[in-house]
Amino acid sequence: MGLIEKIFSLLEPAHWGVHPADRKRPAADVPVRTLPLPARLYVPLQQHIGAAARPIVLVGQTVLKGQLLAEAQGATSAAVHAPTSGIVAAIGDITAPHPSGLGFPAVTIESDGDDRWAYGYEGGVCVDPFSLPPQEIARRVAAAGVVGLGGATFPSALKLGLGLRAKIHTLILNGGECEPYLSCDDRLMRDCAAEIVDGIRIMLHATGATTALVGIEDNKPEAMAAMTAAARDFPDIQVRSVPARYPMGSEKHLFSALTGQEVPADGRTTDLGALVHNVGTAWAVHEALRQGRPLVERLVTLNGGALERPGNIRVPIGALVADVLAFVGLKTEPARLVMGGPMMGNRLPHARVPVVKGTSGILALTALEAASLDPGPCIRCSSCVRACPVGLLPLEMSARIGVDDLNGAVDLGLKDCIACGCCSYVCPSRIPLVHYFNHAKGELAAQGRAQLRNDAAKRLAAARVERLAREAQEKAAAAARRKAERAAQKAAEKAAAEAAQQASEEATA
Repeated sequence: MGLIEKIFSLLEPAHWGVHPADRKRPAADVPVRTLPLPARLYVPLQQHIGAAARPIVLVGQTVLKGQLLAEAQGATSAAVHAPTSGIVAAIGDITAPHPSGLGFPAVTIESDGDDRWAYGYEGGVCVDPFSLPPQEIARRVAAAGVVGLGGATFPSALKLGLGLRAKIHTLILNGGECEPYLSCDDRLMRDCAAEIVDGIRIMLHATGATTALVGIEDNKPEAMAAMTAAARDFPDIQVRSVPARYPMGSEKHLFSALTGQEVPADGRTTDLGALVHNVGTAWAVHEALRQGRPLVERLVTLNGGALERPGNIRVPIGALVADVLAFVGLKTEPARLVMGGPMMGNRLPHARVPVVKGTSGILALTALEAASLDPGPCIRCSSCVRACPVGLLPLEMSARIGVDDLNGAVDLGLKDCIACGCCSYVCPSRIPLVHYFNHAKGELAAQGRAQLRNDAAKRLAAARVERLAREAQEKAAAAARRKAERAAQKAAEKAAAEAAQQASEEATA
């Protein structure tokens, strides 16, 4: 391919994904507001991928803002800190921000209204982070409880360490924010570009990467201008525009858009020398290292037709969705509440669930916005195939799942599905394809767990049989030894008796 053909190929629209109406304004353009401190905050112990944090405080204990409430348990876990000062009122289950409405453990803090910071937390303020070894930066990031703020909530310290071990050369910052309605990353880049760039520089030092690429969708000109200006003095940080197309925020697709390389279906970006983080995570790293502040609050987009004053709100972790909705006001009762974006977010059972580290948005949708039609039969139009950003065959996978042929769906690439929802979005028959795929993945996971239990039971049974056989052999060997010892003892006694009798007879003679 010649140079001209390459240039025109770059200008062609992507042949994957969808381009739904972004619905980001007016929320994206409203200045950031701060939620007034609620009377109570409900801080979950499970706000990240991995094991839940272990509480180290007691009911009735006084805590300060930023004080450690629960420590990480294992590598894929994250510390949890107090989002305000007050008294620990309870430690117990609250409703999870998930459609199931199940409970999960949390620390409830009754605010004293002073919002007093704890000084000298384990990370601490660092005047010159670049004087620290990379491992120390990762330790401080872990101590601050920083997780990926793009939604995945993977512990950031672990990811930084992975980048260092993998000897990456490129750090990619995800400023795509391709989900409709959401604009918290856009607003953060507009208002805190210098802090984000500083966080990027710290992450470059922590990972050993030599270049940082910041990908921002072309529908965010204000964020692009702010980030470009903030990075102007740092040639190792390049701010680039990428097409506004969903799901550009997927790390593999953003990587491909920025580098021109494709990540294998079963591979990771680190295999090709790149590590992807969210711009919000870079801001949190700056806060942790420069300010000594753990992750206790975040910017949350409040949007949807049911809201009176949509916008981006700075919210303490653990505030109830109900408190945030009351702050922005409701024009009408929402027909649906969603945490996150409309494509991949979770429908909430009610508003008395807490904001967590991964809460990028709260959507209060009207009946018109949330309208869903009854699904019809597949018309084999292949719209889902054209839209799939991973190049799968959603209609064929769903057909296999419909007849319980899960292995057939796996053969067609089910495990490569990223659950982005593009296929469901474009389906003219309104078939909930992603629900089928998630159901199948759950069934496969359950089968895998059952297989592991069966394998473990077989191993235990085999070990028991082996143990019993070994014990039987040992008992038989012990019995044989005892029998031999008794025989030897009897022979010795007999020989001694015979010797004594012979001696007696000789003495008599």
